[in-house]
Amino acid sequence: MAGQIKPERSPKPPKRRARAAVTISGTCLCSAVAIETDAPVFWAWHDHSEASRRVHGAAYATYVGCWKSKVRVVGGEDVLGRFDDVKRRQVRSFCSLCGAPMMFTRGGSSKWVNIPRALFCARTGREAKYHVAIEQLQVWAYLGAPVGPLRGYPGVSIEKVRKAKPARGGSFGT
Repeated sequence: MAGQIKPERSPKPPKRRARAAVTISGTCLCSAVAIETDAPVFWAWHDHSEASRRVHGAAYATYVGCWKSKVRVVGGEDVLGRFDDVKRRQVRSFCSLCGAPMMFTRGGSSKWVNIPRALFCARTGREAKYHVAIEQLQVWAYLGAPVGPLRGYPGVSIEKVRKAKPARGGSFGT
C-alpha cells in the first residue's frame, strides 16, 4: 500500500447560485418605483402592529419577507424616501411621489427585507397564514363577516346582519 499513487482529481467547478424560476415585479401607486424579487418569497404574514397600521392607514398590513439579496429596485431608486424609526429600530422606504410604502427592515434582521404584499399583482408563492402583533388587533377591524351588495350603491358591500333566533319556550327564566 505504501507508495501507491492516487489519481489526480479535477478541481470542483465553482458553485453557482441557484436562481428562482420566477421573478415577480411590484410597483408603487404611481409606478415611479419598481421592484422585483424571486418567487417564492420566504414567507408572508399579516402585521397588526401600531406602526404598520399607521404607515398603511389600515387595520393591518400584509407583508412578504425576502432575503435582501433577492430584492432589486429596478426603477425609481432616486425617488425612494427613507424613514429611520429609531424607537422601533426599523427603516422604512416609500415612494416620495405618491407616498406608497415600499419596504422595511428591522434592526435585528439585516439580511431580510419586508415588502407590502399589495405591491405585487402576481402570486408570491406564499399564503399569508401568520399574524404578527395579533394582540394589537383593533376591535373595529373587519374579520370576515358575510357581506352583500348595498342597494343603490354599485360596488359597495354591507355586512349582513344575522337576526337572533327567538328563544324556545317563550320563558326568560321565570
